[in-house]
Amino acid sequence: MTGDLRAADLLARRLYEAGCRHAFGMPGGEVLTIVDALRKAGIDFVLAKHENNAGFMAEGVHHRTGAPGILVATVGPGALNGVNVVANAEQDRVPLIVLTGCVDADEALTYTHQILDHQAVFAPITRATFMLTAEGADTIADKAVGMATEGRAGPVHIDVPISVADAKPGAVRPRRRAAASPTAPAEGPDLDRAREWLRRARRPVMIVGLDALKDEAGDAVRAFAENYRVPLVTTYKAKGIVPENHPLCLGGAGLSPLADRTLIPFVQSADLILCVGYDPIEMRTGWREVWDPAKVNVVDITAGPNHHYMHQASLHFVSDAGATLAALQAGVAAGETWANGEIETAKARLAGNFPSDGDWGPAAIVDECRRTLPRDTIATVDSGAHRILLSQMWTCYEPRSLLQSTAFCTMGCAVPLAIGVKHADPERPVVSFSGDAGMLMVAGELSTAAELGSRAIFVVFVDSSLALIELKQRQRQLGNAGVDFGSHDFAAIGRAFGGYGHTVTSRRELHQALVEALGADRFSVIAAVIDPQSYDGRI
Repeated sequence: MTGDLRAADLLARRLYEAGCRHAFGMPGGEVLTIVDALRKAGIDFVLAKHENNAGFMAEGVHHRTGAPGILVATVGPGALNGVNVVANAEQDRVPLIVLTGCVDADEALTYTHQILDHQAVFAPITRATFMLTAEGADTIADKAVGMATEGRAGPVHIDVPISVADAKPGAVRPRRRAAASPTAPAEGPDLDRAREWLRRARRPVMIVGLDALKDEAGDAVRAFAENYRVPLVTTYKAKGIVPENHPLCLGGAGLSPLADRTLIPFVQSADLILCVGYDPIEMRTGWREVWDPAKVNVVDITAGPNHHYMHQASLHFVSDAGATLAALQAGVAAGETWANGEIETAKARLAGNFPSDGDWGPAAIVDECRRTLPRDTIATVDSGAHRILLSQMWTCYEPRSLLQSTAFCTMGCAVPLAIGVKHADPERPVVSFSGDAGMLMVAGELSTAAELGSRAIFVVFVDSSLALIELKQRQRQLGNAGVDFGSHDFAAIGRAFGGYGHTVTSRRELHQALVEALGADRFSVIAAVIDPQSYDGRI
């Protein structure tokens, strides 16, 4: 028997057992019992200023703790405010538990105020959507955690009727099963063929993606690369799975045509391509079918089957990335690879494409921040031209140290991601990079940073323009329209919300502001003023 436990308590308790310690959202009357149950279970609830931002804060926590994030939203407009971040979680493979309050079914028969079918809204953008029942609360919670975290992660939605949240279940049901164990490919012709390709390869290359992070395959990827001298390219989300100062690491790829001029020909010159947890949902169209598996041996190692058709492979293993790399090596001695200095040449070209020695501009800002901030700093970055540049230039020494929306590419994510990360790991240096338009979307969350006592650093690229869209507009020889906006004092905005504010126009000023921000007792906003066309030729 459950005694005085409510259905909401059983749900909250299961989430606590899954490692969840933080939830974010904006309560309404329909979710008060959920918030109370989370608190009693040991999960603190943080009041955000918008549900979309709350979801990104929850994602930031996930990247530090490994546990699913929790978003809480009330009926109707609250739930729909979270649609963007839930869709982002689906495409960016983020385990997010979305708890929404709803009116009881019987009440909804004759009551229309704010009534909406939440499950119909969330079904296309989640792994599953459930209506909580009192007797099934334990089972639904178990299913939600499992479906959110196993395989390719994603969001799961649970709609909680008001009366069900308060109901007293008759019994606690047993858990249905343990989490699935990692899988390795079975011995047989396919694995034998892959080993033979590895044995013969003289120009092997790895493309490593988010699935490998999910499989915690960093050590296996590095060991494999070093053993067989295989260079690797990562997607932006997988940056740092091998430290990017490693001689075999060619850095990230995804959105930069400038980087692609070096990376795509390099990959196309390979005689063996190993896609290790590579999920091409992060990649621009230039990476579609960049190789022909009829002409080069391609091995795909992924968490799910290839239904995307961005590329094809000669062999496809749906299995754990690390376990598969280990199986692939059995009995295969290392040979000489890339004997003509191609790796070093590619690295030099990439460094030349993204010079860091300029006096001022977006590249200088990225370089000065990376030089000044500690090596273990976690960075978050918003969508825009600055994200493309930063994703190529920001050196990551560990996984999940540059967080962004890479698949959905939504604006406004950097600030709440940074708030979530800093809340979960207060001692870790955290810096957020936003365009001025992205910061304007979410500036109200600076009050959340103040309320949490956050010491995050918020860097804003100030050019009074949607710089990436303005650049595309000029490239298409279209007239300027809808991309420029007014100039604002972001340093003053930071101070108005209770933090420190700095406006900088040079490396020296930026360096000093960063040093002060690292020692500050509250958050800092650093407004870096740049020319709106300073990205030309740089991304």
